[in-house]
Amino acid sequence: MSPMYFSLNSAFMLGLMGLALNRYHLLSALLCLESMLLTLFITIAIWTLTLNSISSSIIPMILLTFSACEASAGLAILVATSRSHGSDNLQNLNLLQC
Repeated sequence: MSPMYFSLNSAFMLGLMGLALNRYHLLSALLCLESMLLTLFITIAIWTLTLNSISSSIIPMILLTFSACEASAGLAILVATSRSHGSDNLQNLNLLQC
């Protein structure tokens, strides 16, 4: 395994471990999701460059678009949560009280 693939794999795994283990603040969960998506974007962009295929060159842009939509939706949820509950602690949220 080359050092580039190892570093991208470890960056994705660190984001996944941070998402699985750190469940205290909503902002930290969103940052872990964003790091995972950016690692996927870099990996797919490198993959399409090595293929030299024009037909698969749009895939990283589609992933980047979904990543931007996920970030904006996550920030909207963060703002709504902090306005209604006063903080972004995930332990204070109860989805059954909507």
